[in-house]
Amino acid sequence: MALIVQKYGGTSMGTPERIRNVARRIAKFQAQGHQVVVVVSAMSGETNRLIALAKEVQAQPDPRELDVVVSTGEQVTIGLLCMALINSGVKARSYTGPQVRILTDSAFTKARILKIDEDRMRKDLEEGCVVVVAGFQGVDDAGNITTLGRGGSDTTGVALAAALRADECQIYTDVDGVYTTDPRIVPEARKLDTVTFEEMLEMASLGSKVLQIRSVEFAGKYKVRLRVLSSFQEEGEGTLITFEDDIKMEQPIISGIAFNRDEAKLTVLGVPDRPGIAYQILGPIADANIDVDMIIQNVSHDGTTDFSFTVPRGEHDRALGILEGVKAHVGARELRADRSMAKVSVVGVGMRSHVGIASKMFRTLAEEGINIQMISTSEIKISVAIDEKYLELAVRVLHKAFELDQVPA
Repeated sequence: MALIVQKYGGTSMGTPERIRNVARRIAKFQAQGHQVVVVVSAMSGETNRLIALAKEVQAQPDPRELDVVVSTGEQVTIGLLCMALINSGVKARSYTGPQVRILTDSAFTKARILKIDEDRMRKDLEEGCVVVVAGFQGVDDAGNITTLGRGGSDTTGVALAAALRADECQIYTDVDGVYTTDPRIVPEARKLDTVTFEEMLEMASLGSKVLQIRSVEFAGKYKVRLRVLSSFQEEGEGTLITFEDDIKMEQPIISGIAFNRDEAKLTVLGVPDRPGIAYQILGPIADANIDVDMIIQNVSHDGTTDFSFTVPRGEHDRALGILEGVKAHVGARELRADRSMAKVSVVGVGMRSHVGIASKMFRTLAEEGINIQMISTSEIKISVAIDEKYLELAVRVLHKAFELDQVPA
């Protein structure tokens, strides 16, 4: 008998029939003798509908009020799933995040989990109940409902698995695992049987939408066995997110190609080349809570340099407005902006022990006439910023160049 935490996303719970299918799947696991805790998201589209309604009522709703509104979608879903489970002959009990006592900080709409009280859930499991928990939500010290941000139900599932010391956390979604890249761009993309936490963390941060990055961080930190599966397939092992020292895992040089269309580049030209200039440019950007990704500074010429960085495309206008003030403060000559950027990355733990990955990547792109505008690296990834119109071509040729369609020996 195992203790399993399962998470079902909004698409998995999008219709009454899908909810009944989820209930049948859960009943099957319990019939096999497993204890099951289930985390669910709001029905597909429900959260966006509630946010739209909130904004109709109040143009700029208070973040605390917005948390209460959007958490309603998950509360509806846990009730519907419990009804379906009981109708299938399965004892079930539902909890909101605050009822479980998922304690978070007070960063409304982007809260971080601090502690979980698992006593109620353990008691219910011992009594033979399936425990159904609303994902995405928690409560702060003051008793206010908080939410964990986009994709937060993944994080709820992993956090509950860590608190309960579950044997496995299964993330059910609309894909049957983690692929070498997006099969919609590369039909030959191959599903990975296993991928390391490091690789999955890089891929999630670089644009892969399979798992929320915070859930991967949480799983890696607390050694939670994590598996991605399809909620629309009865069979299949999915993809296991594991550790590099697992002797059974495949060890390709490159495991996947990740990409992100949501990039904009900002350049400050003619910046005085002196200590502290990078902080003077990026400090106000950070103070505005805008994420900065790739950064490059040119070699100094005549005492000045050019400073470029990328931000999410949706933050372009706000970041540019901030730089207008920075420009005068630092005495820069000019500002330039480019919204039409994309980022493509090759990821693999095998890069640690193999040379020539960067040169192969750059040669492949050069042969297709794709210009690289920015580069960033880590131990297990190389990312390049390119013009968005070349994104799909770049992904296809890199996938072929690194033979990711071939099963590793």
